[in-house]
Amino acid sequence: MRTQVAIIGAGPAGLLLSHLLHLNGIVSVVLESRSRAEIEATIRAGVLEQGSMDILNDAGVGARMRAEGALHHGVEFAFGGRRHRIDLTELTGKAITVYPQHEVIIDLVAARLAAGGQILFETGEVALHDTDSARPSVAFVHKGEAQRIEADFVIGCDGFHGVSRPAIPTSLRQDFQRTYPFGWFGILVESAPSSNELIYAQHERGFALVSTRSPTVQRLYFQCDPKDHVDNWSDDRIWAELHGRLENDDGWKLNEGRFFQKGIIGMRSFVCAPMRAGRLFLAGDAAHIVPPTGAKGMNLAISDVKILAQALDDFYKKGSEAGLDGYSEAALKRIWRAEYFSWWMTRMLHTFADASPFERQVQRAELENVVASRAMSTALAENYVGAF
Repeated sequence: MRTQVAIIGAGPAGLLLSHLLHLNGIVSVVLESRSRAEIEATIRAGVLEQGSMDILNDAGVGARMRAEGALHHGVEFAFGGRRHRIDLTELTGKAITVYPQHEVIIDLVAARLAAGGQILFETGEVALHDTDSARPSVAFVHKGEAQRIEADFVIGCDGFHGVSRPAIPTSLRQDFQRTYPFGWFGILVESAPSSNELIYAQHERGFALVSTRSPTVQRLYFQCDPKDHVDNWSDDRIWAELHGRLENDDGWKLNEGRFFQKGIIGMRSFVCAPMRAGRLFLAGDAAHIVPPTGAKGMNLAISDVKILAQALDDFYKKGSEAGLDGYSEAALKRIWRAEYFSWWMTRMLHTFADASPFERQVQRAELENVVASRAMSTALAENYVGAF
């Protein structure tokens, strides 16, 4: 099999890249280890920056996002018994949309298949070859048959545990990583929304977050031990913890309902640099991970492939490799800004077991400064909506 661009991974990064290339007349093949049903049913949260919304709209895949996504013009911070609203739109002229990642995947899969794009689901034994040459290839097994794709470029969009990043020799890359001493207990619950906007809560017992996914579904999180297990938490215990961390002195109450998903996720920051070796390029979670506090994961994937799609278009239409040569530097500039913001939000809102009394008071003072100072509120808002 021969194609111009071989893409490994059918997440938001791989699918959007394939679609952007298609719009520019560049042929690609996407390989995915899971089935279509599995990737479309894996429920994951999603907050889209204004720029990400614009990219999806410009690519013709934003209709359902506009119709079903929740457009938010502000966020709230709860601490010290009070809630404080930061008006994102008033401060930046931009907004965010809460639209889950799996819904973006559903939209992109439909668009690629409608355009005749090739997505090979349930592939296995994927191996990259000759990525330092002008003719790289990808070997894999599909429907029990060993196959190989020859391409001009291979793009690794296969996540943190995929095969693409390890294909870059450790002598050519540097990995930056921080693992946090806590995780998030995530819950999906059938109930009416408790809030029209996201609520980020800082509490002595730990962080908590309220996010509305639809008029009938809430997504809730609270800080926990990453080694804990969901079986240790009864519904009553979960509700008691959420009520204790989120409710305040103004009479606001968290709506309860039936839980239909529970899970614990670890928290880490990770960056691989550079994001290229020869004709192999990395995008999305294959190259970087951010803690979800800053709501940057899917946005960084979209930003990566927007840069990479333009660079590939310049290569095929103009014969220029400048964009490809500059891809890693351009992408990493955006990535490190998002890593900083996500780290800052995580540090400011979570409870650290080893924090001294002095550090806890400084943490509270920082939150109070953020909500009281227009300059600091603007800086937060600009980073949150991606106004750079």
